[in-house]
Amino acid sequence: MKNLAIKVGKEIRKAIKAKGFSQERLALNAKIDRSYMGRIGRGEANLTLDTLYQLAAAIECDPKSLLV
Repeated sequence: MKNLAIKVGKEIRKAIKAKGFSQERLALNAKIDRSYMGRIGRGEANLTLDTLYQLAAAIECDPKSLLV
């Protein structure tokens, strides 16, 4: 399971970079804590579907594109 979290975190980081956002800005837009956002990006936290959809909305992408 840990590898999956790391792969999803990488996809989220790629999407953030492609939009030119910082993790801090994304956390603010998605209304989640900055430290939690950092843990997600490093694959140290497991996402709920709610959080995945919040992030996708903040990145302005399809949630499926954040999954591997």
